[in-house]
Amino acid sequence: MHSTAFTRHHLFTPPRCLSARHHPSLRRASTVRMALREDGPTVAVVGVTGAVGQEFLEVLSQRDFPYNSLKLLASHRSAGKQLPFQGKTYTVEELKPESFDGVDIALFSAGGGISKELGPIAADKGAIVVDNSSAFRMDPGVPLVIPEVNPEAMSHIRLKGRNGKGAIIANPNCSTIICLMGVTPLHRHAKVVRMVVSTYQAASGAGAAAMEELKLQTREVLDGKEPTCKIFKKQYAFNVFSHNSSVLPNGYNEEEMKLVKETHKIWNNDEVKVTATCMRVATMRAHGESINLQFENPLDEETARQILRKAPGVVIIDDRELNDFPTPLGVSNKDDVAVGRIRQDISQDDNRGLDLWICGDQIRKGAALNAVQIAELLL
Repeated sequence: MHSTAFTRHHLFTPPRCLSARHHPSLRRASTVRMALREDGPTVAVVGVTGAVGQEFLEVLSQRDFPYNSLKLLASHRSAGKQLPFQGKTYTVEELKPESFDGVDIALFSAGGGISKELGPIAADKGAIVVDNSSAFRMDPGVPLVIPEVNPEAMSHIRLKGRNGKGAIIANPNCSTIICLMGVTPLHRHAKVVRMVVSTYQAASGAGAAAMEELKLQTREVLDGKEPTCKIFKKQYAFNVFSHNSSVLPNGYNEEEMKLVKETHKIWNNDEVKVTATCMRVATMRAHGESINLQFENPLDEETARQILRKAPGVVIIDDRELNDFPTPLGVSNKDDVAVGRIRQDISQDDNRGLDLWICGDQIRKGAALNAVQIAELLL
């Protein structure tokens, strides 16, 4: 395996009437231009024509990420396409092993097969690969990183220009990122012993084609036509159904087990009990998650709010009087994960349980933003 062993650290070492859609606490990305600098890294975006690939470019630009040169890579079907970016037109290049010659940072979102084939090749050539697929997430030699949660997991990795060598860093699954952004600050304070998660996942998690099919189906159903069902093989518009990943022998689907296993790895804690039910809902690009927590130590809801107000990348939307709480629409195209419906679990004694509702943009913090934040830690 072309990955680097890493040291795992325990998480208990702390490193008015407005709709949520326009909530003032939710941060849109900055509009600062991307920095073209001679001392910046050479950056490659793999799968640039996909939904996450396009979001990579937007996030890189909005966060003023420094770069010396930029390579846009995709399949042979997309090679030759012209993409405008920061006042310049780039030609998409066909993805090949030699594409990574001279590359310092490679942002991958082209599927697990491509990552398995070309990720190690890119790392062997000296690139730091930040991979958005599931290909390497459970590899014990590959850090699985949410920068606000466990940045120390990748502290040994450096760019080759800074006495480093190639490596692979895995981006967690979108539902895991959104969940742990809100839960980890509470876990550090009171130690979660059991977590029950129900997810309500958007079309974007299945790619740009799924998003387009949801739009198409919505028009068709409203016009009284039979919906076009190519991506999910069933009607998605105005519907809710079990996540489309494969169901395993234990009855859980792959998406649910990702949340279980990835939580254990990111928290460096295999003892915490995690169970999940993952559903597809007819929203476009942001997930909602209902989360029930059981703690080893007491934690009242007001203390939980105080903790979450200080948590980076988290905003609280929790107005009971106005019935104003996070929504997938409200967090779409936003950087922050929103937490609300914060309340004591009345089925548990001694303030040892909380219920939360968390929403986050699946393409942004659930994928592209998290990956770019990982790349920022390398600078």
